[in-house]
Amino acid sequence: MLKPLTRRDFLKVSGLALTSLAFQTPWPPILEQDQGLIARVTVNEIDLRSKARDDAPIIGKRYKDQLVHIYYDLIPPDAPKFYNPLWYRVWGGYLHSKWLQIVQIRYNDALSTVPESGVLCEVTVPYSQAYRFSSWNGWQPWRGSNLYYGSTHWITAVEEGPDKEPWYRITSELSASEIYYIPAAHLRAFTPEELAPISVDVPPEQKRIEVSISQQRVWAYENNQEVFTARVSTGIPSRQLSEDSLPTATPRGAFRIYSKMPSKHMGSIAYGPDIDANGGFSLPGVPWTSFFKFPGGYAFHGTYWHNNFGLQMSHGCINMRNEDALWLFRWSTPVIAEEIEDHSDWEKRGNGTLVEID
Repeated sequence: MLKPLTRRDFLKVSGLALTSLAFQTPWPPILEQDQGLIARVTVNEIDLRSKARDDAPIIGKRYKDQLVHIYYDLIPPDAPKFYNPLWYRVWGGYLHSKWLQIVQIRYNDALSTVPESGVLCEVTVPYSQAYRFSSWNGWQPWRGSNLYYGSTHWITAVEEGPDKEPWYRITSELSASEIYYIPAAHLRAFTPEELAPISVDVPPEQKRIEVSISQQRVWAYENNQEVFTARVSTGIPSRQLSEDSLPTATPRGAFRIYSKMPSKHMGSIAYGPDIDANGGFSLPGVPWTSFFKFPGGYAFHGTYWHNNFGLQMSHGCINMRNEDALWLFRWSTPVIAEEIEDHSDWEKRGNGTLVEID
């Protein structure tokens, strides 16, 4: 088994100084475990303010994938109503929580073998640059994309990476030919117990999900008894640009969960500044997707790119905290296969749990 990387080993292979802010290597910087809560900036830039107020002077910037230490969180007493009031005190000032993902840095032993059917894993570091390999070009960054903390991926092999350490081969559910790699130490395999179905003794017709767009909240019911609730972020309504474009508002009505995937690449398979500039997105490894309306691909799913739950944020899907999306994924039907025998088991289809959105 591969031992977890030590701080000394990590700095040796990455060559990244602790003070560096230019994260150009496939590894995030090591931070001591006793330095408190850590967050990753999820957008191109955010404002550092002198006080925990939107109208306070801007005294600096923090940039995408930069890691910040959170000293404490606070809610100003005069925070506006119908607003995310959560701020973080960081070095030099205050950052609003909207575009900060709380992360950890945890390293993992590499699996000695990986079955052909694949193993579902999650990223346990703030980000990891994915790479591709070819006999022509060697190791090259995969579409310029990082894989982020809490995202989920199917690993299909363990191989020697460019640093001579074990790296996992990741196969996208979009295509068996879409293959890339990251260090094995950055991924943790899920146990069967973590993914086991919940409330299997309750008849499927006695389960239902309610979503309130006005309250930005979801509820799960068994026999009309509430068993779960959480804040969510539904779609931001926008003008439909053409007859072929899909509305970005979350649809209202009654639906059924028809497809579940524990890992889904959402948005464009391509990646780069042109996509961001044109309002698009590319999100590999979106966790715990439960699709309920077709066409359009509207789904419940985990979210690693914002921390603004309780307000509308999405292109139509229902964004949830990863842990909440996992609970709903395990509880609802159709039930995902407990034994993964081949790649077809990466998705489960069926006439599943009732979803009512108002």
